[in-house]
Amino acid sequence: MRILFETENAVIQNGGSYMEWVLLAIAVSLVAGLVFSRLIKPFRFPAVTGYLIAGIIIGPNVLGRIPGLDRVITPDFISSMSVISDVALGFIAFSIGAEFRMSVLKKIGRQAMIIAVCESFGAVILVDCALIGLHFIIPDKLPLSAVLTLGAIASATAPAATMMVVKQYKAKGRVTEVLLPVVALDDATGLIAFAVSFGVAQAIGSSDGVSFVTVAVNPFLQIVFSFLLGGLLGVGLNYAEKLFKSNSKRLCLAVAFVFITAALSIAAQQGNWHIGPVEIRFSSLLTSMMLGTVFCNICENSAEIMEKTDKWTMPIYILFFVLSGADLRFDFFREPVFILIGAIYIVVRVAGKYFGAGAGAAISHAHPMVRKYLGMALIPQAGVALGMSLMALKVFPGEEGLLIRNVVLFGVLVYELVGPMITKIALTKSGDIVPRELSQTTTMSRHAVDDDEDD
Repeated sequence: MRILFETENAVIQNGGSYMEWVLLAIAVSLVAGLVFSRLIKPFRFPAVTGYLIAGIIIGPNVLGRIPGLDRVITPDFISSMSVISDVALGFIAFSIGAEFRMSVLKKIGRQAMIIAVCESFGAVILVDCALIGLHFIIPDKLPLSAVLTLGAIASATAPAATMMVVKQYKAKGRVTEVLLPVVALDDATGLIAFAVSFGVAQAIGSSDGVSFVTVAVNPFLQIVFSFLLGGLLGVGLNYAEKLFKSNSKRLCLAVAFVFITAALSIAAQQGNWHIGPVEIRFSSLLTSMMLGTVFCNICENSAEIMEKTDKWTMPIYILFFVLSGADLRFDFFREPVFILIGAIYIVVRVAGKYFGAGAGAAISHAHPMVRKYLGMALIPQAGVALGMSLMALKVFPGEEGLLIRNVVLFGVLVYELVGPMITKIALTKSGDIVPRELSQTTTMSRHAVDDDEDD
């Protein structure tokens, strides 16, 4: 709130009212995001990449360096619009909760659940180990709390980029059959991994010192409280929507409950609520996810409401990614040590996904092709990871939070540029994507066989 007032005063002093600049920034962000998503389409990149590039162009890194605009387009101005990101994160987590619908879980099966858990925690463990080793070399540049947070964020995968490749190339086969349900579960397992690791990271980075309560009890209770609050709100949403028959009013109710969930979680985070040494905190991501999970499992009309909610929130998602791109600080990477941290995070996370997926496939007795190629298709990372880094920035102000935020932003850009291409290679090598030439040859052979049979 302090940043909001300081930014408002700065903008007013430089001409114009604060709200005029905010509305103009929202409009420009939406248009820029749409334009750049269209510009990158011929290169087969996901739309998220275009949104991030748009944010870099219209943010402090490019337009913000032009004399006159540099007094308005500032990092503080971008930070003052964080409420948009908070709302977007609530809806992202709310939609993830739908993946825990019992009917969906029955279709996904035991094998996909084992692989999703293994690849998520595989990335967490390998990134933690690599960065902890680097922490002992440069403890002043890489605090242990930042290490644990980056390790937790490594668990998340972007399903949109993976799904884009599968649909574009009409992939079909053993790997794709396992990949789709694993991707559906990935962000959910990632949120749980993040809640555990980030809770410990907060305890380590706290000025209250490290104890059993701060490292073990508080993170565990945060998960429990988040599930309880999200569950109660999910039940409340179910009863509230029965009072209305109009789909538009039911949509408004769903939006209102997501807002309530985000507000309560942020209030608990900023209010420092305590019962003795025990902190009462909620994870906004976990709470919103639980809201979606409970609501989707007990409400008969949930599928239709969730579909309408996804369409309604598209502009918010675009703003979220554009503002995330604008938040990237290239000057932060002037020091080679930060480039090294980013490179280790990017490379080791890929290794964690690959070997974790392979281990999960082996445990669940999956086909050898699944063991060999599934991990390569889990590289893309976007929305949930950016949301986690934003939460870290709010909890760890200063250089520590900036380190986490910028490493993740840089990683997302790299992953979204190369991830879809590597996914395509993996599915091609596994035989799930048939090259166009081979496909045409196969089709001609079939026609020839048909002709022979006709003769």
